Amino acid sequence: MAKLLPLQSFSLQETEDGYRLLVSAIGGESIYVSITADQMDDIIDSLENAMGGEGEGDGNEDDAEF
Repeated sequence: MAKLLPLQSFSLQETEDGYRLLVSAIGGESIYVSITADQMDDIIDSLENAMGGEGEGDGNEDDAEF
């Protein structure tokens, strides 16, 4: 399993095919990840569930992998 590093920053840009996410960790490297619109919806649903809100999904996103 990869070592967990604290999040330093992130940025999100919309692209023709979806989104480009830049994630930077404190003491680590920055990486760019391409995300489809469907994956972005899954991420949003998972974040809403983690924060105790209600997403539009069926409630099974807790164990979602991206």
